[in-house]
Amino acid sequence: MVFVTGATGILGRILVLELLKRGKNVRASKRPGSNLNEVRHSYSFYTENPDDFFNKIEWIDVDFNDLNTLQAALKGVEEVYHCAAKVSFHPKDEKEMYHTNIKGTENLLFACEGSDVKKFLHVSSVAVLDNFNEKGELDEDSDFNPKIEHSAYAISKHLSEMEAWRASAEGLNVAILNPGMIIGSGNWNQSSGELFSTFADNGFTFAGGSAYVDVRDVANIAIELLKNNIFGERFIIVSENKRFTDLAKQIRTRLGLKDAKVLQESLLNLGRIANILLGWLIPKLKMVTKSNIEAISSFNTISNQKIKDKLKYQFIPVQESIDFHLNNYINDKKLKK
Repeated sequence: MVFVTGATGILGRILVLELLKRGKNVRASKRPGSNLNEVRHSYSFYTENPDDFFNKIEWIDVDFNDLNTLQAALKGVEEVYHCAAKVSFHPKDEKEMYHTNIKGTENLLFACEGSDVKKFLHVSSVAVLDNFNEKGELDEDSDFNPKIEHSAYAISKHLSEMEAWRASAEGLNVAILNPGMIIGSGNWNQSSGELFSTFADNGFTFAGGSAYVDVRDVANIAIELLKNNIFGERFIIVSENKRFTDLAKQIRTRLGLKDAKVLQESLLNLGRIANILLGWLIPKLKMVTKSNIEAISSFNTISNQKIKDKLKYQFIPVQESIDFHLNNYINDKKLKK
């Protein structure tokens, strides 16, 4: 039995699907209010028989604050894929993010002690990477630098990763993934699922960029790592580093929209001053923080060489990934009209 946390999220749902395709028995965590019909619908983007796979899932409500429910969820489980996390860059979500991402991971790993769990995959983020290598790139040795200002999300992912490393040091077989921005279908209004609506609804973009990866690549690599018993290491999972302007152009052109204008860093810094003065009055200004400005204005090269060498893996190109998922987004929007 395999247990997947965060199974209604953009990555967790595809991990479940790919595990089912490989004949695994899957128990999947959800929240009491999770929209399972939306998950079922999204499977139609990835397989011709979505209901056949969806109906094989053993869904379970999990409270990550309750060790008893966690231990019950792990009964008979030998492999865990921990995808559950709160993703946000809004200051109002800091408390929830710390609690969900750090304490939730700590409790899950504690529940693994004395259970049948033999393999544990923890999904972290490239947001924890700081120090550049001699090539000027971020890689698996780019350790988190606590002296630099970070978003609350990055801090929470770093500390949750530390919980996974602690469990690894204590003898659990742990692998850690550091994916970039995940491109997927469904869950259009949450986390990285908002990628297409964000570029569609805003006539502006930013000068920086990010590292992107298709959700199918992240799921397949996660499964291959545990299958091949590769533990005690972290792996960056990105396909390509792309500027926001490139993605905005591809998405907005396909949607028949005008090219987005670039907001320069100087203008964003004015917004930061406005946040300091008026953030209490205008909630949206709260997003204009120093760490957020840095994130959208910078363009770092993040290396995927390690995983390519380890698994001889070929990533889906970002342009191809965007085309596939954007088509699904467009079709979903048409269904709702």
